Amino acid sequence: MSAPATHRREIPTARATGLPPGRVSFRGDQIRFLERAAAEHGDIFRFRLLGAPVIVLNNPDHIHQVLVGHRHRYDKEVMLYRLVRPVLRQGLITNPGGAFYLRQRRMMQPAFRPAAIRQFTAGMTEETQRMLDRWDTTLRPGQSADLSQEFSELALHIVTRTLFSAQVGDTARRFAAAFTEANDILGRFFRFPFPPLSVPTPEHLRLRRAIRRMDECVSAFVHRAEEPGGRIDLLSILRHAVDESDGRGMDLEQLHHEVLNIVVGAYETTTNAMAWTFYVLAGQPEIEAALHEELTTVLGGRPPTFEDLPRAPYARRIVEETLRMYSPAWQFMRRAREEDTIDGYRIPAQANIYINSYLLHRHPGYWDDPAVFDPGRFAPERLTDRQRRAYMPFGAGERVCIGQHFALMELQLVLMAIAQRHRFTRPPGQAPIVPRPLTTLHPGSGVTLRVWPRARAAGKDPA
Repeated sequence: MSAPATHRREIPTARATGLPPGRVSFRGDQIRFLERAAAEHGDIFRFRLLGAPVIVLNNPDHIHQVLVGHRHRYDKEVMLYRLVRPVLRQGLITNPGGAFYLRQRRMMQPAFRPAAIRQFTAGMTEETQRMLDRWDTTLRPGQSADLSQEFSELALHIVTRTLFSAQVGDTARRFAAAFTEANDILGRFFRFPFPPLSVPTPEHLRLRRAIRRMDECVSAFVHRAEEPGGRIDLLSILRHAVDESDGRGMDLEQLHHEVLNIVVGAYETTTNAMAWTFYVLAGQPEIEAALHEELTTVLGGRPPTFEDLPRAPYARRIVEETLRMYSPAWQFMRRAREEDTIDGYRIPAQANIYINSYLLHRHPGYWDDPAVFDPGRFAPERLTDRQRRAYMPFGAGERVCIGQHFALMELQLVLMAIAQRHRFTRPPGQAPIVPRPLTTLHPGSGVTLRVWPRARAAGKDPA
């Protein structure tokens, strides 16, 4: 691959001030606005959001400087996280950084390593099989189904089972109902973040009541986890985690904060990733057929297991390519704690830094034919070091998503389990789904596809 183009247009006034080019105000569709600004100004530019200056980075070297090389000069004390912190409290997502964040991260990291996640993968597959068994009795061949809703329920079942060893009990149902209400309110707030969550509007009060109900459920799960013979789940692992530097763990209040952040971070991103994956496959019959061939060879008609993950590399590449084109966690921000210099431009102290993986993952300087869905680009022999650095669906550096291995295993197992038993087509006349840029990248108004059963025993589609 040739050296990536920067697409920079030299602007004397920007160089004179030492600041990145731009100064436009955000307007219109967020994705189109960012694409136009990047085409005009290059890989570093600035705009104004609600009156505040924001500097956009779209070069992996510049991003690496902020997230890794000069990470101590930046934190998450930015507007978005300040707005939601009164509700989401001080978990890993909303924690601004520093020694307290690093301590929490050290304690929690072992629970999210691949070897630890392995014990939860059977539950991921079992929950998916339950959904598929229900489809067998409720869906006619070729019937259209709202997969966004189906995957929303599946993701919530997986996270509550993994966190709490909870499936269909009353406490799990109360937790799911409270979370659904809280998530809906937070989604509306992210679309229009006003007034602040600290203002006691009727909707904000409902949000706080929903989170209190979630806390009550977590308390019940914690009590059960401490009983003799309690099950092993993420909650019990975190409850007994200690910081090796002082041998102390986290108190119950902090545990509640972390559980809330885990659920919020895992639920909607996974739901959207599942929906995007099957939407893309429904329009790519050759890729879907290649996946079916791999699953027939690897699984032979049985449900997938943890041991099958490395034996199904094409399924993994489909997940990775989906996360390249449609990363649900598609944007994140940092604040400059002190002045810095990036690519010769001055980054003032207190400046807001904005990183958007939708732009980066479609940058023609780093990706060949970036608008084409091509799982083969993630084959080891094709993936360049430059592309590895330009690929960050889970962020990068010390604040890379702690659940990235969990998410990748879950998405691959769900893909394998569903594609083994079903194939999908788009309803006739369905318009292409346009990404809806909210806090996470939603597939328009949802994904509705026609669902067709496959012959499980023979491992082939029915004639």
